[in-house]
Amino acid sequence: MLRGRKPKPIARQISEGDPRQRGKRKLEARLAAEPKPAKGLPTCPRHLKGRARHAWNFWVEELAGMNLDRRPDAMALEGACLNYSRAVEADLIVARDGMMVEESTVTKEGEKILLRIKYHPAISVSNAAWRQLRAFCGEFGFSPVSRTRLAIEKQDDGVEDLAALLSRPRQPRTAPVVN
Repeated sequence: MLRGRKPKPIARQISEGDPRQRGKRKLEARLAAEPKPAKGLPTCPRHLKGRARHAWNFWVEELAGMNLDRRPDAMALEGACLNYSRAVEADLIVARDGMMVEESTVTKEGEKILLRIKYHPAISVSNAAWRQLRAFCGEFGFSPVSRTRLAIEKQDDGVEDLAALLSRPRQPRTAPVVN
């Protein structure tokens, strides 16, 4: 399995000036050919309860605010909500029972032989759920680093384009008024 850097979104390559010199027109053509998923997420799945449902409602609102709410992402968001709920539940179990548990081993004859102390099994559940949640959050832009990697089109704020500004004739400077 090859691992490496995730490819940059095409819109981001265009905005950064295409460092690989593939050509802006080719990149714009690829951007236009990208599939455009339907906007909006469905309602919360019925089987999500408690924390998972709360996470769904919270993240749907955040994704809509970032203009990233797309229908095909619903199942991935569902996975993120389930992992969040699992991680918090496992952490609460560890907080209640402690990090260490006693485990006794029994011989074939039924005698109690050894009492050993080991980490609580909920710790591994918690670690795995948080790790998966972090992966989901990276895809949705829910972490500070992943938000910087997202290519979101900026709304036009009415400021003139720099090229248009530079192509105009130069305005003569006015002398400062001295009183």
